[in-house]
Amino acid sequence: MEAGLTKGLVVTYLSLIVLIPLAAIAAKAFSDGPGHFWDAVSQPQSVAALKLTVICSLVVVLINAVMGTLIAWVLVRDEFPGKGIVNSVIDLPFALPTIVASLTLLTLYGNDSPIGIHAAYTKYAVIIALLFVTLPFVVRAVQPLLLSLDRDMESAAESLGAGKLRIFTRIIFPNLLPGIAAGVALAFARALGEFGALVLISGNVPYKTEAASVFIRGQIESDNVVGAAAVSVVLLVISMVMLAFVNLVQKWGLRHDR
Repeated sequence: MEAGLTKGLVVTYLSLIVLIPLAAIAAKAFSDGPGHFWDAVSQPQSVAALKLTVICSLVVVLINAVMGTLIAWVLVRDEFPGKGIVNSVIDLPFALPTIVASLTLLTLYGNDSPIGIHAAYTKYAVIIALLFVTLPFVVRAVQPLLLSLDRDMESAAESLGAGKLRIFTRIIFPNLLPGIAAGVALAFARALGEFGALVLISGNVPYKTEAASVFIRGQIESDNVVGAAAVSVVLLVISMVMLAFVNLVQKWGLRHDR
């Protein structure tokens, strides 16, 4: 009885918070028919915004997959002064309001950059902003796996003559792959939907630096709710495809462990 009540509560909560809103946005997107939906997502400005968002998000997750794993490795395997501070800074993008992040990045990389890097209002600014807000995902997903990794396996492989590269590719990396995949999926989903960190530093120039989230905001302000919903559905589908792919990678990684 208690188990059934708990499951019912969980399903009801998820329905109210996730499933019903998603169904509502999908219904709104197709409210004027499939033809209008296609017109909304295939117009040049929509395509340009979606293309920029997807490409920049893929670039960001590729960088995060490498650098996030490297940062996690250093935090777990190395000891150095200020390690605790660095470990805390990793979570700063979670706590900092994204609009503040955008202002910070604009101050640092804008026309009056104190370091001489003028990246504001370019595609590079979009990538920099997305890297900032997605930094913690891979790091925090990989850290627990590194902490739980049996280092005796590495020692045994080394005693048998295996080199460091072989140990990493055959022992360490397969064990880290599920965490890397999970972090990449979360980072990609966050990058696709990011708004606050982009709104100032990107400049929101149509066909050049306008991300999909900013384009959706513009459609809402233009009273084109159906068009905004249509582009939102495309982002949702892309996210779901990415999550499905990552789940396959994680299952492969778990089978490899066994």
